[in-house]
Amino acid sequence: MQQDVGVLGTIYSIESKTKEEDNILNENGIAGYCDEVDKRIVLLDLSVDEDYKDESDEYRRLLTNSILRHEIVHAFLNESGLSYNSLSCNESWAKNEEMVDWIALQFPKLLKAFKETNCI
Repeated sequence: MQQDVGVLGTIYSIESKTKEEDNILNENGIAGYCDEVDKRIVLLDLSVDEDYKDESDEYRRLLTNSILRHEIVHAFLNESGLSYNSLSCNESWAKNEEMVDWIALQFPKLLKAFKETNCI
């Protein structure tokens, strides 16, 4: 997967990498990250990762989408300035993984509700 996404006027590239291709994925044991300096989102290629070999294609697709939503939320918080201007740099609410997860996980439900009520 190689594509771009617009985030508040800034283009972020979206890249799919293996652990062997990306030291950050490998060294941190993560499935994705948002690099606010290079303006890119890197996702672990679950289709070839040993940890996900027994999972179905549908499971890997759903998990990849979930990870991508999470990293896009990080990108929006970065580009809006909130990630560095909410109390402290290292522990601010806008860098908090729990907060980012909540937004990323609930967004499909929020979008559905907004569409159902014609307020979007």
